[in-house]
Amino acid sequence: MKTAFSLGATVLLTAVGGLRGAAYDPLVVDPNFKAEVRDMSVHDAARNRDIPIRIYLPATDKPEPVILFSHGLGGTRTGSEFLGEQWSARGYVAVFLQHPGSDDGVWKNEPPAKRLAAMRGAISLENFLLRVRDVPVVIDQLEVWDKSGPLAGRMDLAKIGMSGHSFGAATTEAVSGEMFPVGGAKLTDSRICAAIIFSPSAPKSGSTERAFNNVKIPWLLMTGTEDTTIIGGADVKSRLAVYPAVRGAPKYEVVLDKAEHSVFTDRSLPGEHEPRNPNHHRVILALSTAFWDAYLRSDKDALAWLNGSGPRKVMEPADVWKTSPGT
Repeated sequence: MKTAFSLGATVLLTAVGGLRGAAYDPLVVDPNFKAEVRDMSVHDAARNRDIPIRIYLPATDKPEPVILFSHGLGGTRTGSEFLGEQWSARGYVAVFLQHPGSDDGVWKNEPPAKRLAAMRGAISLENFLLRVRDVPVVIDQLEVWDKSGPLAGRMDLAKIGMSGHSFGAATTEAVSGEMFPVGGAKLTDSRICAAIIFSPSAPKSGSTERAFNNVKIPWLLMTGTEDTTIIGGADVKSRLAVYPAVRGAPKYEVVLDKAEHSVFTDRSLPGEHEPRNPNHHRVILALSTAFWDAYLRSDKDALAWLNGSGPRKVMEPADVWKTSPGT
């Protein structure tokens, strides 16, 4: 899926390698680029668990930063393709995880009348912990593959970004700095350098401030004014509670006007009623790319764009943008 740019952005279409010579623009990609996609599987012997992954590879063979993505409840590694295509077009190795137990296997073989109950049953502590453990296992395997085999030398694993949507957002929060009432921050993986949380949510029990006030890496939070779900109970208030609770690192938040829960995916979800706004994907791609460039590549121009007037130039007036780039 090419999103640079059928969405109507006026951009200078040039090769990624030539981007640095022009004014910084996070939406510029090579119009002829098509990601090399590899579907692979990571086996966790300790849990006897196979984790399917989809890897979007950039055009270059030199080591590039890695971005992980965790899908929402009932999803797969093939979801949110527009993100994988954009990030790889910008030179990142994008690794999309699939989590057995909370993927499409939950609902696809169920009669329609039983699917909602099956999905609700999959929002469990057991599946949450399975997901959280999947992340370091995949990173461990990437480290092995980077030393030998078809992916050897193609990943800069000193620069890892983590991201996820919905249940994947909760997964991302857990591995990138959230504190828990029991166990503290033991779920955090210190190899993760920055995180994007699509549809964040506050914990259902315990203090939101305690959960997030010790985050040590940059976070970008994305949600919408209609970002609610019938499963899991997270509402807009819960999603907006995360940003003010993050105290220990650079933080950013966008709230897209009239955007529903599916805005971070490729298509609408059953029960949604708002017409999809093409500019929402444009904003998501621009902000996520600038964030990764700033915090995984230490790109000063990207950081200046992110902390300056750049975001407002791609947003619509009713979208809300907050920044706190200092610590």
